[in-house]
Amino acid sequence: MKRPTRKKKATTSSGKKPLRQSPEGVRVETGPIRLNKYIAASGLCSRRKADELISMGFVRINGETVTELGVRVIPGKDRVTVKGREILLDAKLVYILLNKPKDYITTAHDEKNRKTVLDLVPATHRLFPVGRLDRNTTGALLLTNDGDLAYHLTHPSFEVEKSYRVKLDKPISAAQLHELTRGIHLSDGKTAPGNAWIIEGTKRLEVALVIHEGKNRQVRRMFESLGFTVKRLDRFSYAGLTTTGLKRGEWRFLTAREIKNLYQLVKQRKNTEHIS
Repeated sequence: MKRPTRKKKATTSSGKKPLRQSPEGVRVETGPIRLNKYIAASGLCSRRKADELISMGFVRINGETVTELGVRVIPGKDRVTVKGREILLDAKLVYILLNKPKDYITTAHDEKNRKTVLDLVPATHRLFPVGRLDRNTTGALLLTNDGDLAYHLTHPSFEVEKSYRVKLDKPISAAQLHELTRGIHLSDGKTAPGNAWIIEGTKRLEVALVIHEGKNRQVRRMFESLGFTVKRLDRFSYAGLTTTGLKRGEWRFLTAREIKNLYQLVKQRKNTEHIS
């Protein structure tokens, strides 16, 4: 009796194993859906902003201006335009975690023709980054075409947790570390209390910092206000998603469980706001 032959493991042209990919993705509804949800799912804006655009008369369905909220459209059949621009939905919602390398801009397009994070992922879907990492910051970055989820994850009221590893130009003291946890006064307001600790074996030169805000260049500015220069900044976790197993510039599709966890995170925050 012949032994069954083993299937060869898939490899890329370079001989490396390909990154794990989602076999299905999340399918977008094909039946009638609310107009604001359709616009949000395209990645243009949030549902709330979509309602504003509809009320202001900027939205048309099959050439007719619509101002009534609650109208439904059929994806793939009805033609929807916002300010003259046609809004299209991908056949599937896609969620990608990228370990962003340095020197890539966190935007969909760059007027100076610099490299963007979208140059590192498949071009089969119209993806956009959720939030921003500056050019010299590396680490966890979520890319998706799910505009509604992206809006909630980046809205300040949802307080999505972000964790950073910060390398400094000189050792940090216990008092300075305490200041980070209490909040730092910046030009655009005081930062919310966070969590910070020294990373062992770094001679007090590296700090782990956990925050849930997204002020412009916030982490760098926090340390600069204490007299430090940030030598290296890496976000190793975003909304519970970590870069474990991903080298710089590598990416992977989120698992069904991870996508569900993101939605649960948003739902829990909505419930908390409703209760308060």
